[in-house]
Amino acid sequence: MPPEPTPHFTSGPEALQWKRLRRLNLEGARLEYLTRVTPFDRFFKVTLLRLIPRSVSPNEMTTFRFLSIPVILLLLFFQYNLAGTILFVISALSDALDGARARTERRITKWGIVADPMADKLLIGSVALLTVSKYLGWPLVAALVAIELVLAGSAYFRYRGKLMPAKTVGKLKMILQCFGVGFVLLYGIVPSPIILLIGQFVLYAALAFGLASLFVYRSI
Repeated sequence: MPPEPTPHFTSGPEALQWKRLRRLNLEGARLEYLTRVTPFDRFFKVTLLRLIPRSVSPNEMTTFRFLSIPVILLLLFFQYNLAGTILFVISALSDALDGARARTERRITKWGIVADPMADKLLIGSVALLTVSKYLGWPLVAALVAIELVLAGSAYFRYRGKLMPAKTVGKLKMILQCFGVGFVLLYGIVPSPIILLIGQFVLYAALAFGLASLFVYRSI
């Protein structure tokens, strides 16, 4: 197999990021997938990211997501549902924003690759345990958590010693989980059966994508 071609850039953020990721054994298709700027990234760059100072790094946004989790849980536990839901939406949105900033500004790091999906799973899992179990029962929550644990374990044994960014189907799963949990939280504010039903079906769709991640696409 011929060696991977050297990128045409020799200086600047692109070159620095390329050298950094090559040291992490991320190259070829994995490197291209991880660094590809999507239309959503471009949209966030010219909209919401303009509201966030450039001094705020992608890793700091991920850290914010970690720190927001206990606050969200406390707000929801003490029935401050509106405040808890708003903070959940902001925290979930930070998942898209940290990735968009990292890709568009060439600021991808090893810590971000590892910590970003961990923060996502903790956010969704903990809020689901507290709220989804209350309105939709424990079996659905157990299924959501079990699939995440199996996916994490499977990824560890398949790629031990290597970094593997989540593929598209894994990202779609996360988006569906956020929307599903978000609708359940909204039901706690506006108790309409339709809202709860939408949240339930969206979470079932997230389960389907989780199974697809495990058995078809092997993605986290």
